[in-house]
Amino acid sequence: MEKADAKQKKPNKKEQYERFRETARELGIDDEESGEAFEIAFKKIIPPKRQPSTK
Repeated sequence: MEKADAKQKKPNKKEQYERFRETARELGIDDEESGEAFEIAFKKIIPPKRQPSTK
């Protein structure tokens, strides 16, 4: 029975998106300033995609 209780139904995309938005609001990170800070940090971590070279 424990295995059955441990498994939860997989949320659909809309439910998951709504939970994500609620969590962002609770953490106070759903404004433009936070979005811009994320973009800056993301660009520092992830290098830009390179264009395929043609030979």
